[in-house]
Amino acid sequence: MPLQQWILLNIPTWAIATIMLVIAVGTAVGGVLLVRHLVDIRKFKEHHDIAGPIFSTIGVIYAVMLAFVLVVVWQDFDKAQNNTVQEANYFAQMYRDTVGLPEPFRSQFLEANGKYIEAVIKYEWPQMQRGQRSLEADAAAAKVWELTGKFDPKTDREKIFFSEILKNMNNAVEMRRQRLQDASSGLHPALWFVLLFGGIITVVFTFFFGSENLFAQLTMTTLLAVLIVLIIFTILLMDFPYSGDLSIPVTPFQKVLENFWT
Repeated sequence: MPLQQWILLNIPTWAIATIMLVIAVGTAVGGVLLVRHLVDIRKFKEHHDIAGPIFSTIGVIYAVMLAFVLVVVWQDFDKAQNNTVQEANYFAQMYRDTVGLPEPFRSQFLEANGKYIEAVIKYEWPQMQRGQRSLEADAAAAKVWELTGKFDPKTDREKIFFSEILKNMNNAVEMRRQRLQDASSGLHPALWFVLLFGGIITVVFTFFFGSENLFAQLTMTTLLAVLIVLIIFTILLMDFPYSGDLSIPVTPFQKVLENFWT
């Protein structure tokens, strides 16, 4: 299990935010005071004409990278949420298409699918919090496919409806594969290293500016550190869309089960 996912599962969101903010504020305030204590600020002023443009370049590069990662993670989270809704909708469509199938196959098919949806809700969603798949859901899905493979449509009407059901089943399987993949994969550790190390460099660079007003420098450095931490915190929350307090809920499947199978 990736470290980010372990953090989301074992530490409350409010505690994660608090720890990150305390570290950011402590680093900003402590760093400025330490540098002020060790070095005369007048020496820093001599290099402001060089340090200013360099800091601007560093800030722009890091801001672009941070914004890009945030947008990508946000889009992936939104896509995973839409895929979950679409996957549940495929089962609603299958339910309607069974109207053209004969008994007892129709009832058997609906019962098998109902058990699969229940397995997804009861077993698979908690497992996805840890980036794992559910063996119970796998077994329920296998029974659905086993039952479906034995059915032989006789009339043209049955063939048309059965063809639509197979198409929706295959689409649902593809959505499930994508859902399980999304639940177990996040940003590459190398990218997390760049984000964190880049943030440290950006904040530390501000320590070496010599402002006559200590309070003003402390305030500006702290606000910069807090802003960076808040964005990184947001990226962390959405990195694994099915883990943590911000995780995608199982509501679409619950609604399909309630509206069609009960």
